[in-house]
Amino acid sequence: MLGLRRRVRIETERMTLRLPTHADWPGWSGLRDASAAFLMPWEPVWSPDHLSRRSFTNRVYWAQRAETQGTALPLMLIRRDDQALLGAITLDNIRRGPAQAGTLGYWIGQPYARHGYMREAILAVVHHAFTRLDLSRIEAACLPENAASRGVLEKTGFKYEGVAQSYLQIAGRWRNHVLYACLRADRRGRTDVGPA
Repeated sequence: MLGLRRRVRIETERMTLRLPTHADWPGWSGLRDASAAFLMPWEPVWSPDHLSRRSFTNRVYWAQRAETQGTALPLMLIRRDDQALLGAITLDNIRRGPAQAGTLGYWIGQPYARHGYMREAILAVVHHAFTRLDLSRIEAACLPENAASRGVLEKTGFKYEGVAQSYLQIAGRWRNHVLYACLRADRRGRTDVGPA
């Protein structure tokens, strides 16, 4: 039946990863606001209405469209014990055909940093991408000096691939980023094409 398609939910040891809903706005905006000094050095400049309900409503609609179209999987990190919103992780820029790849982005609220939540979320999303979405490569990028982000990527099986010059505008400046990728083990160097 149309319209009853089940939305993605990924369960981890301590969290439920799910699409944002309109009811998430107070927790999301409160956590982003309280963590602004912690997050802003690593992110593009926030728009003046970044924390507004209207901006978040647009984010919810974008997330639903992107998930339905298969172009992105934007998920909130919800701790099961108390339903606290901890941060978010997005598998974006999903490319099909020969690439079978996507790009990972994430953030965590300052009170929840360094408790293993993002490591748990990345492992779960990568597993989902490889086993459910049939992707072969997940890419991620971060600022060279972002030791926490580099560390979580390396601890979750991502390998350093190089530097992209002027990759993204972060905190109002074009910045170089270090590039990482995680490859699906059973497809490294292989294709489904048999011998000629």
